[in-house]
This record gives sequence, structure tokens and C-alpha cells, in this order.
Amino acid sequence: MGYDMGTHDTHPWNRRRFLGAVAGTGAGAFLAGCSAGDGPQGGPAAVTAENERHGDHDWRLARQGQEHAVEGYADRASVLPGEPFRLHVSVAAGSGFRAEAFRMGWYGGAQARRVWAAERMPCGARPLPRPGGPTRTVAAAWPVSAEVPTRGWPEGAYLVRLTADSGDQRYVPVTVRSAHTAGRLVLVNAAATWQAYNTWGGHSLYHGPGGKADYSARSLAVSCDRPYDGDGARLFLTYEQPAIALAERLGLPLAYVTSMDVDRDPGLLRGAHAVVSLGHDEYWTPAMRTAVTAARDAGTNVAFLGANACFRRIRLEPAGTTDRRLVVCYKTDWRLDPLAGHDDRAVTTDWRAAPHPDPENSLTGTLYESNPTSADYVVTEPGHWLFEDTGVARGARFPNLVGTEYDRVNSGPRTPRPLDIVAHSPLVCRGVRSFADSGYYTTAGGAGVFNTGTMRWVESLKGDGTHGIPPATARFTAQVTANVLRAFATGPAGRDHPAADNLAAYHPYEGDPVQAHEHLW
Repeated sequence: MGYDMGTHDTHPWNRRRFLGAVAGTGAGAFLAGCSAGDGPQGGPAAVTAENERHGDHDWRLARQGQEHAVEGYADRASVLPGEPFRLHVSVAAGSGFRAEAFRMGWYGGAQARRVWAAERMPCGARPLPRPGGPTRTVAAAWPVSAEVPTRGWPEGAYLVRLTADSGDQRYVPVTVRSAHTAGRLVLVNAAATWQAYNTWGGHSLYHGPGGKADYSARSLAVSCDRPYDGDGARLFLTYEQPAIALAERLGLPLAYVTSMDVDRDPGLLRGAHAVVSLGHDEYWTPAMRTAVTAARDAGTNVAFLGANACFRRIRLEPAGTTDRRLVVCYKTDWRLDPLAGHDDRAVTTDWRAAPHPDPENSLTGTLYESNPTSADYVVTEPGHWLFEDTGVARGARFPNLVGTEYDRVNSGPRTPRPLDIVAHSPLVCRGVRSFADSGYYTTAGGAGVFNTGTMRWVESLKGDGTHGIPPATARFTAQVTANVLRAFATGPAGRDHPAADNLAAYHPYEGDPVQAHEHLW
């Protein structure tokens, strides 16, 4: 979410602020397992060929079991094809587990293909760590249970399924990343945001063991060296997997990276045709933002399929002797950040907040505003190319598609122009009337940038009635998403689809959200 609702959240909800707003294996067993063979890489033909392989419907968890029944984490958020990664696993009953890896895609509707499996391994229960240091960071630091090869694994998003002898199961996500993205549509797994919300061990960047009311005990830095809470892949399955299935079904030339990869390699996006931020991509480092902005300015299209993107400024730091697997964000306690007063541009807080405000809308086109809400999505420009083949008319409504967080366009000077508002959805959030906006803008370099303005967009693709969204809505959101991805995958969309600019018709000039402090929160 965009806001911390604890007692230390100092931003009142008034109109002025609201509107902007395996054991005994020593160093680990090397698991040769069984592999499904080499997978193709590269362009659309390769993606199509991969998805013509036999899929596996049995990739979901049959039984999650009690908390900590079985769980694990990978020592890398992403690896290149052929690079191994290590699993750190705990089994509460002290027996053993099996592991399988599934590549997520379309596969004729199965949406996954099993690429690897290993025999049963013994494993015991691992200790639950306590939060450490002034940042109250929880890190498991468990021994290695297994080293997993990725020989023959195509680039993509993967779920490793752990199954204990008891039958209890959990996921461990990992990305087999693309070394190069030129000419491809880049899907970004928001690994930094996954960790921000991860409550495993009782602490996230939002609260401590007391739940949402325990804001003051939250972590100020969270470690990737721990399992994810719940089923182990909650945010991925909610906000990313449905869009990945659609993109692979379309047979587009895809590349896969994590947000942390974009931070690490400034040139990773060079020559990409498009970058796709999926359903909830809130936590960005300055290097991430710089890289995406530079790609946009060079003609790379950008799609934000959720809301609340690029809202928090974070830093990635080393954790012990490992790679930068510590996600740092002091938020409202930014004065405690060691960089405060030394490098204010890198202080970890909201991008729009002091000590160095730089609102996200200069990139995203919209400003995150608030939560929670649930409202109809209202189409206002049915003739726009984004809505081709949807059959919508002006005023078409899609119940509950807006929520739980949403974005709104601001007409101040930091909003890119020309910008088309294509959906303008009235809502009430925390007693305040406002709007959620879907916007599309184009740049001098030819890039097109689209933002849905709602976190429920990717969720709706499942068509399962979640949040009271009618299943039929999936036909609409799938078609619009397909329109965006196809156009963006071919190169600078602004050349064929320039924005006309209708901003004044929906949002008369509202001033600079930073200078006027009218639209900060």
C-alpha cells in the first residue's frame, strides 16, 4: 500500500493532502533431478514454441497446512539460464521434502510447465529468527538444503514447489532472467515490493508482530534471506502471474528481469521495445527509476499495469557476505536514515516527500492517491486505440475494477504532456470524493506510456470474481492489455499512436503538487 496506517503516520486525511496522494548435507545437496530439456530463447517464435509444450495443470498448492509447516527461500532473486541457485528449507515435522520447479506461462491454459523435479530429501525444522539491530531486520540465515541447477530452463518466472512428507506445500519464487532485452518486451518481477510486504518472522516494512496497529515496531530494512509469508508467492500470483500468462499467450518477444536486476545493471534495458511494470510495483531505487526513465527517453515504451508504482524510494544493501539482498526504506522515519543530510537524493522515504521530493508522475503519468476503495471503472474515451475491439461506449462501467489502491492524474507541471485520460472513474475513499484515471502519454523520442491507475487490473484477468469484479470483465481488461502489449512490443508506440492531450477537460490546472503542497498525500 501507499500509506502506513500506524500511530506514527503523521499525514492527516484532509482534502488538501489527500488528492496527491534438505538437513545434514553440509554445503547442500546438488540436485540433478530431472529436467524437461532445453528451452528456446529469443523472439516470438521461441515464446510460441515454448508455450506449445505440454503444460502441467497440477502446479498449484493442494494443501498449505499450518504456518511454518514447510517453507524456504532461494539465495538469489534471479539467475541467468544455466546458473544454479540454492534453496534453504525448513520442515516443521522434521521429516523431509520434495521440490519441483514450474515455469509460468500459457501452455494451452495450464499456465505452467514443470521443468525440473528432485527426489525426496531429509530436512529438519529450522529456527525462527528474531529481528536484529536498529532496523529490526529478520533474516533466517538457514543452512543450504539443496543447490538447484537451471540447465535447460528457459528465461521466465518460476515457482519452486516444496512438498513436505506431510503433504503440506509452499512456493519459492525465482526468476531466470534475460541477459539482454533489446527488441523485446520486458516483464519486471517486483521482487523488492514482494519483500516490503513480506510479514514472515513478524516484521515487514509496514508493521511489527502486532499487525497493522504495530507501525512503530516495523522493520526499516527487510531481508531477502527468509521465506515469503502465506503460500510463498502471494504478491506474484495476485499481481503478476495473470499478466505473464496473457503475454505468453500472445506470443510476443519477451524478456524477464526483476526490479533488483534493473537496479544492478544500468544498461539492462538498452534497446528494449517496452518495459512492463506489473500489478504492484511500489518500491524503486533511484537507479531503477533512472534506468526506466532513460529507456523511455530513448524510445522504449513503458506500461504500468497497476497503481502505486514507484511510490517508495528504497536502497539495496549487502546482507552479510551476500549480494544486495537488504531492502531499506525508513519511510516516515527518514531522519534516522544514515544518508539524511549527507545524500538527500538517496534518503529512503516516499518519492514525493522531503527531504528531496521528486513525485513519481514525471515517469508514471499519474500520482498515487489513496486506499482503500472499490469503485466502477468508467470509460470516457471509447474511440481511443487502447479500447479497440472491446466494443465499449462512452460511460461503460466495470464494477469494482478500481481499487483497492488507485492513481489520479494531476495537471501540474511535472505531469508529462501530451497525455490522454481514457478512463475517469469517480470514487469515494476515506470519505473524500475523487477520481481514478487511466492515462496514456507520448514523448518526443516516440515512447508511449500507459498507466491503468488501478491495482485490480491484473487481478481481473483471472476472471474469478475476486473483489466482486464480474468474471466477464476479464474479456475487457485482457483485450486492452493485449492492445497495449502488442503495440508496445513493436517499437516506439508514439509514432503510430501519438497522444492528443485532453488533460484540461478532466483536470483543470491544479498547481505544482510539490511547491503548493496541495497534492502530496
